[in-house]
Amino acid sequence: MKKRTTTAFAATCLGTALVAGMMAPASAAGTGNELTEIEEIQGTGSATEMAGTQVSVRGIVTGAYAEGGIRGFYVQTAGSGSEISPTGSSAIFVYSAGVAKVAVGDHVQVSGEVDEYYGMTQISATAQGVEVLTEPAEAIKPLAIDIPDTDAARERFEGMLIDPQGQWTVADNYSLNQYGEITLAEGTSSILDEERTLRQATDVFTPGSDEAKALEAENESRALVLDDGATLNFLGAAANKLVEVPYISASEHVTVGKRATFTAPVIMDYRYDLWRLQPQGQVVGAQDSDIPVSFEQVMNEAPAEVGGNVSVGSFNVLNFFTTTGDQLQGCTYYTDREGNPISVRSGCDARGAANADNLARQQSKIVTALNKFDADVVVLEEIENSARLGQDRDAALQILVDALNKAAGEKRWSFAPSPEEIPADEDVIRTAMIYQRDAVKLIDESVVLDDAAFDNARDPLAQAFQRVGGNSKTRFLVVANHFKSKGSDPKDGSENADQGDGAGAWNAARVEQAEALVDFAEGLKKKRNTNKVLLAGDFNSYSAEDPIKVMTRAGYVDLGAEASTHSYLFGGRTGSLDHVLGSAEIASTVTGETIWNINATESVAYEYSRYNNNVAQLFSPDQFRSSDHDPVLVGLQLNKK
Repeated sequence: MKKRTTTAFAATCLGTALVAGMMAPASAAGTGNELTEIEEIQGTGSATEMAGTQVSVRGIVTGAYAEGGIRGFYVQTAGSGSEISPTGSSAIFVYSAGVAKVAVGDHVQVSGEVDEYYGMTQISATAQGVEVLTEPAEAIKPLAIDIPDTDAARERFEGMLIDPQGQWTVADNYSLNQYGEITLAEGTSSILDEERTLRQATDVFTPGSDEAKALEAENESRALVLDDGATLNFLGAAANKLVEVPYISASEHVTVGKRATFTAPVIMDYRYDLWRLQPQGQVVGAQDSDIPVSFEQVMNEAPAEVGGNVSVGSFNVLNFFTTTGDQLQGCTYYTDREGNPISVRSGCDARGAANADNLARQQSKIVTALNKFDADVVVLEEIENSARLGQDRDAALQILVDALNKAAGEKRWSFAPSPEEIPADEDVIRTAMIYQRDAVKLIDESVVLDDAAFDNARDPLAQAFQRVGGNSKTRFLVVANHFKSKGSDPKDGSENADQGDGAGAWNAARVEQAEALVDFAEGLKKKRNTNKVLLAGDFNSYSAEDPIKVMTRAGYVDLGAEASTHSYLFGGRTGSLDHVLGSAEIASTVTGETIWNINATESVAYEYSRYNNNVAQLFSPDQFRSSDHDPVLVGLQLNKK
């Protein structure tokens, strides 16, 4: 069987296997005393040639999983591991209730039937078919290898205890909260200099190009899953939520882009159509003795310095709604492990917290993050449009600013008020701007673009500012944006359907929005007496995709492109959907740029919306996972002359 390494396919298989019970039923134990070499069973091909054969093998237990769903153990030929066997892997998985009898290091004899289970060779044995031997046997030596990047080459080490060599980087942690999985990336890209993560191909290369395809193929070959020695779905059965999620705690993070260093051997495992590295026992929590990896801990307490005398940033506030679900009719909810409502799922116009307690948790994270972000002007995306909920349009924005000032201990922040003219049919979420009063001041009122191109997105908001103590030469215009997302593929054969080139759905709509935005900004330059323009926000477009090219062809510079990190993580790929683009006149004043990795790179388990999902309480009122996008920041030197 060809062994795929496609993560999307693996997720589907994982859900199916959890329902089905994962492993095949055990067969009757072998009755003969003749022993078979494990290497003979494994062979050198992609599947065993002995499926259906009754065998007896001897070896040392290298990994045992009595709980957590795997229900079996690994056994490896005694004394093996110092060199690669030419006849096949020296280890095999045993699916058996007999796992309750064994421990890592035991010398055992196993009698059962050889099986090829979804690409993994195993022996199915009854509990009676597992015998712990008293006679001594030579210990296993973990095989020190650079893990190969092809299925055929990895097959030679299936089930073996290995000591992975080389450098490893955390590439994805999204499934950690659900399945206890972490994707690691080996080494660095051979295509992108010094790139340690798995980069979104269309963040660098034109969608559908040969270069983009080559990068994605390399991403697949560099990725390897570190598992937790279990098959639990921590978001599933109530009993699973009583088991601490592995590897992380409120203070110990597994952060994308940070180093992962192996401190103990692991088992080269294959299940759910992915190659995996299994610890020698089930990992529970962040302090378990079976944890085989240490993770680099780098707490981003503040963004890197960007210099200049004015700073401008973009920050997605993750559906910050001060109108909570319990204030409206028809809302349904995502709930915690005790059934308490946490966040709105559907059924009403609210999109954020379910009630006041959850709003307080969400607000505490956003307020902490924004005050530490400390930009002079901040473009906000995904804040409540209070007008759609029967209130003043700026009601939620005012509550956020009041909370920021209270936490800061002074009236530091204010917001750009909504203009008198507002499009008739706005979305329930909107863009907004806040600013620090001692750094900049407003010039004229804000303007909201009313254009049909944004009927399926959020209308851009423009506001002119001037540096406090400056003159008209320090004036600049900021336009806040939130383009149409890549999801909800219409699948209608239109140009907005997903073309399969990596750009996702609605690319044509985002191109129209980019064109309308450029025209909007051009028209405001004379009205606001400045050619210094920043287009900022969530464009739902990676850096090499068409909408960004529309703006760069119009003379705008992607100011965040020089940042060393990226603003978003999706499908295990890093890239930037969030941008600050500047006109040539303002690009020449840029003193620095950075992306503050506090959200996209952190586990979703830290979000307010995952509060009390697991017996391990992970919530803290800090900046981490205050949103799912990382904020972008640029510094400007705006002088009077």
